[in-house]
Amino acid sequence: MTQLAAYPLRLPRSLKNAVSEAATRDGTSMNQFIAIAVAEKLAVLDTERFFAERRQQGDVDALREFLTRDGGEAPREGDER
Repeated sequence: MTQLAAYPLRLPRSLKNAVSEAATRDGTSMNQFIAIAVAEKLAVLDTERFFAERRQQGDVDALREFLTRDGGEAPREGDER
């Protein structure tokens, strides 16, 4: 089972009310709604970091050479777009 840790969270009243309403619409508790929102934000940040690291490995000159190389086959019908 996952171990839980308590963290007192202070929110502006308007944000707390918005979270409460969204959680109700979602059919979850505020706690679960906030935990899922935090998990989603962490996934976005991890994805952004992953692509930033991959971008550093890119070689624009190699890509241009690949795209303009001789040979290969012409686009098939429907692939032109």
